[in-house]
Amino acid sequence: HCGANAMSSRPRASSLSVVFLLVLSLGVLNRHWISPQVFTGLHVPCSHRTYRPGASHARKSVAAAAESCLSQLAKMTTLSIDTGDLSVIQEYAETGLITDATTNPLFVSKAGLSGDPVYVAFVEDALAYARKSASTEDDIVELAMDKLAVNLGVAISKLVPGYISTEVDPRLSFNKEETLRRARRIIALYEEAGIARSRVLIKLAATWEGIAAMKELEAEGITCNMTLVFGFAQAVAAAQYGAHLISPFPGRVLDFQKKLSGQDAWKPDEDPGVVAVRRMYAYYKRYGHDTICMPASWRPSRGAGYDLDEIEALAGVDRMTIPPGLLEQLAKGDYALERRLKPEDCAAECADDELFGGAMSEADFRLLMNEDACATEKTAEGLRAFISDTDKLEAGIREKLKAM
Repeated sequence: HCGANAMSSRPRASSLSVVFLLVLSLGVLNRHWISPQVFTGLHVPCSHRTYRPGASHARKSVAAAAESCLSQLAKMTTLSIDTGDLSVIQEYAETGLITDATTNPLFVSKAGLSGDPVYVAFVEDALAYARKSASTEDDIVELAMDKLAVNLGVAISKLVPGYISTEVDPRLSFNKEETLRRARRIIALYEEAGIARSRVLIKLAATWEGIAAMKELEAEGITCNMTLVFGFAQAVAAAQYGAHLISPFPGRVLDFQKKLSGQDAWKPDEDPGVVAVRRMYAYYKRYGHDTICMPASWRPSRGAGYDLDEIEALAGVDRMTIPPGLLEQLAKGDYALERRLKPEDCAAECADDELFGGAMSEADFRLLMNEDACATEKTAEGLRAFISDTDKLEAGIREKLKAM
């Protein structure tokens, strides 16, 4: 089925909760020194080494337990961790249940400005590289920002076996040619660092210009993750033009509908974000699109205490990217997790005709976006947030450059 059954209102407590917290405490007590070089491959003096938790074998055994909700979910949906924190990525990757990792401008900005010795090494390397390869201040800063994002991605690639996602400067979301230039350079930087392009997903906002750039990049063997997807038109256009993957945001769709309607709680199956993602997924399965549906950004449909509602309601979707806090809740749960999305059933239940004969035009896209207030407003809001983070990072990079 495609999520037709209502979800239960079971409490979130589980018999594994106490055990999980105890083993996490033991993991913290068992800390040891880890050099940033483990993550970065960059030489960092001993005085810059950081005190970080080592691999938590206790967390690994609990999270990977056959009855944990995390383990059950990993059997029906490929899971990615949504964070830029390397030590946390390492812990969850070692469970064997997380294969990929996603980053965004917020994570890169936080890393670049954190002062943590591991990330300081990233920044220093990025600036040194850019100063050797570019001449003007603007060009150095721009290249350093791309190199910093790649340094973080390279470190993550050593922790997860699957995809790493790196986003092109969101300020270029309405500039196809500049998006292409920066995306190609990011891939070149990865390949220079020994990371095959097949492991990298270039993240682009699902604007028309982003979709047009994606079409060319995919033709060059550069796989793309179309992000900030809130509307059906974005999902369909991305698939029609060959996107490898989309990231719809069910939680932010719910936010929009809550504000619009004044309704604070929804049954998970009726959650507007869940309904939107199921519709996209079903359309892909009915019309034979290979584009992967990987929802991100989660909210509790029924309100506080039900943080996993949307994740559970979309169990079985192709992929999910989930932040550490929600992964921890899934690892604690030991109740039966039902598969809600099955490809064949969802394809059969899809009620949408194929849009525009499989070839949406720019005019078609812009008209549909104009009719979809949620997609228009949330895409703009998401871009503003990412651009703000990018501006902060740029200011920090410029300050460090001037101090050199």
